[in-house]
Amino acid sequence: MTSADPVPRPEGRVEIPPHPRWPVLNPAAKTALTERIKALLHAQDAVLVAHYYTDGDLQALAEDTGGCVADSLEMARFGAASRARTLVVCGVRFMGETAKILNPEKRVLMPDLRATCSLDEGCPADAFGAFCDAHPDHRVVVYANTSAEVKARADWVVTSSIALAVVAHLKAQGEKILWAPDRHLGHYVERMTGAQMLIWDGACVVHEEFKAFALERVRKLHPTAAVLVHPEAPDDVVDQADVVGSTTQLIKAVAELPNPEFIVATDTGIFWKMQQVAPGKRLIPAPTIGVGATCESCAHCPWMAMNALQNLEAVLRRGDQEIQVDPAVAARAMIPIRRMLDFAQARGLGSRRETD
Repeated sequence: MTSADPVPRPEGRVEIPPHPRWPVLNPAAKTALTERIKALLHAQDAVLVAHYYTDGDLQALAEDTGGCVADSLEMARFGAASRARTLVVCGVRFMGETAKILNPEKRVLMPDLRATCSLDEGCPADAFGAFCDAHPDHRVVVYANTSAEVKARADWVVTSSIALAVVAHLKAQGEKILWAPDRHLGHYVERMTGAQMLIWDGACVVHEEFKAFALERVRKLHPTAAVLVHPEAPDDVVDQADVVGSTTQLIKAVAELPNPEFIVATDTGIFWKMQQVAPGKRLIPAPTIGVGATCESCAHCPWMAMNALQNLEAVLRRGDQEIQVDPAVAARAMIPIRRMLDFAQARGLGSRRETD
C-alpha cells in the first residue's frame, strides 16, 4: 500500500548557507580555548549537550565536561535530568526548542540561533496548519525535526526509531494519518507498516543527496562492508542497506557487527562517535556525487557546521543566543511529545538513547 504523491510544499526553496570557514586552531590554541570554555561552563552552572552531527571537538568537550553527546531527544532528556541551570545546545534550532519545551525553567543557549534545518524550514507553521485544517479527520504525526509551532499542531511527535511503532499503532486503530515533514522517512514508514499516509513534501538536504548508482559502485569496491543508512535517505539508497536506523542505532551497528568496513549514509559528523566505539573499523562515507558535484561525499549539514568552539566561547561570554519558546506554544507542543514518551515507556521500546 502506498500513499498518493507527496503534498506540494509552499512556494520557495530552503536557503542553504555555505559551510562556515572556521580558522584552523593549532594544538596550543585549541587547548587554551577549550580550557576557557570549561571555566565558563563551570562558572555559569552550565552543561553542554551536542548532537552526533556536530564537530568532533564539540562532542569531545561535551563528554569531557560531564555533558551529553546524543540524538536530539536524548539531548533534551539529559537536560531535564541535569541539575545545571543553563543548557548549551550544540546542534540546530529545533533541538534547542525541544530542550526548552522539556526544560522551561532553564536557560537554553545555542552558539548560533541561525542554525536551522531544511526539514524545519521546509514545513512552515502557517502552511502546515492550513494543510492540517484541510484534513481534520487525520491524525497528525510530525517528525522531531520541526519547529515548536508545528509540533503544537500535532497529535504525535516521533523520532525515526519510534515512528514505525507509532504508525503501526495508529493503523491498527483505523486512524487516517497525516505525516510531516520528511517524505523519504514517510515512505519508509509506509513500506514497513503497510499504512497509507498523506505525506508533506519535505526532505533533508544532506540525506536526499545520497546517490544509489554511486553507492552500488562503492559497494563493489568494498565487498566486505556493511551499508548503514538513515531512513531520511531516498528509497533506492535505503534498499541497499544492511542496517536502516536512527543515529544511535547506526552507531550501535558499527560497534556490534563483525564487518571490518562500513559504508555510512548519514551526516559524516557521526564518524567521531563511530570511531570512538569501534576504533579498529574503517568508515566510508556514502557518495553524494552527481552532476555538478564538487566532492565525492558532501554529507555534512551546513547548519550543524555553524557550531564551533569559537562561537561556543562567545555565547558563554555574552549569553545573547538564548532560545525562547512562547509558553502557550510550548504547552501545546509538550502534549504530543509527552504522548510519544509515554507510548515508548509503556511498550518498552528501545533504550532512552535509541531515538532519532
